[in-house]
Amino acid sequence: MIAAMVLVLGFYFLLLGRIAVSLIGSGGIAAIGIGIGVLILPLVGVWIVSASVRAALDHQRLARRAHEEGMEVDVSQLPVRPSGRIERAAADELFDRIKREWEADPDNWRVSYRLARAYDYAGDRRRARDTMRRAVALERLEREG
Repeated sequence: MIAAMVLVLGFYFLLLGRIAVSLIGSGGIAAIGIGIGVLILPLVGVWIVSASVRAALDHQRLARRAHEEGMEVDVSQLPVRPSGRIERAAADELFDRIKREWEADPDNWRVSYRLARAYDYAGDRRRARDTMRRAVALERLEREG
């Protein structure tokens, strides 16, 4: 599914690039300005798609490793709302417990990964993304070091 979406976006970016080149080649000042603007769109799009795919693959690798090592956050016994989300009090309690683990060993990618998951369960998506980026960087250092 992701590969198909990337291919469709690639085709779309290629079409935008061709339109931009033809606008720039027309010679009119307004057309050149619009062509440059249209040319920027595929470049930004390629950057966004590649960054998203890289992040997804990194997160998937960490999830697989955490699962293999028995470090995945177990939420199977926590109470959930009808929507399927964990009840707020249970998510906060889980977060507090995992945050204490992280405070004891903040340079461990496994604990940072668990903290990112706890942030997500608690509903704080921004901190979850930031912490997951940190976990990815720490895991990369461990793998390369």
